[in-house]
Amino acid sequence: MDKIKVGIIGPGNIGSDLMYKVMKSKRLQMHLMTGIVESEGIKRAVSLGFKTSVKGVDAVLEDPEVKFVFDATSARAHLANAPRLKEAGKISIDMTPAAVGPYVVPCVNLDRLTDETEFNMVTCGGQATVPIMYAINRAAGVEYGEIVSCISSKSAGPGTRANIDEFTETTAKALKTIGGADRSKAIIILNPAEPPLLMTNTVYALVKNPGEKKIVESVEDIIREVQGYVPGYRLRVPPVIDGNKVTVIIEVEGAGDFLPSYSGNLDIINQAAVAVAEKLAAKILGAA
Repeated sequence: MDKIKVGIIGPGNIGSDLMYKVMKSKRLQMHLMTGIVESEGIKRAVSLGFKTSVKGVDAVLEDPEVKFVFDATSARAHLANAPRLKEAGKISIDMTPAAVGPYVVPCVNLDRLTDETEFNMVTCGGQATVPIMYAINRAAGVEYGEIVSCISSKSAGPGTRANIDEFTETTAKALKTIGGADRSKAIIILNPAEPPLLMTNTVYALVKNPGEKKIVESVEDIIREVQGYVPGYRLRVPPVIDGNKVTVIIEVEGAGDFLPSYSGNLDIINQAAVAVAEKLAAKILGAA
């Protein structure tokens, strides 16, 4: 089967885990890993036989074989990279909270965005909580939505820590623009517990038309859809409905491709990104 060649900018934890996920794909072919220094991630890619560079975004711009680019750098870096990738005709999947292109949560809105060339993966918290907010909203109408994402400190690297402001702003916006909430708020907590805990996401909503059966069924349906590309995504606490207040708690266990299983926050955004790339590749390749 033909495959689409992929380049990854940013050989850190997210980029390295993406590399292993791309290696398992039937429609994507890992081709190039690029950074700005000779890092452990670059050495890892070399050991696996992939092309590498320390020229950053320039390396993918100069490589005509790279069609899809995962940018796993930072929000600030992607703001500079995005127009250059677009001009070069690359399809860009942004792993940062830069939000240059449209937000995409595969199970909610990917089918409406397949003609785009720039995709923003929101945040790890967004990928975990927007589907639940969307499910509650379609069943009962969300007047106000709030989420709290709690992740292990060990799975929050320098990139995550540097982007916390962008995380809260981008996630809150996605809860409205994709999830459907009229108003929204997002909070992130880094938990230093030992042993490290799985990513846990609490979703609160004030709804306009409460109805327990419809809300529960809608949430259960969306859980199954997310599990289609993130098997470790599951309900920790099913919908609790008290008048017009709805509370749902989700936990995410990582697949363990490169990162430990407690790093569900990194795993879910990577799994979602690969799901986006595979859907786009299928369209290009004419696959069913």
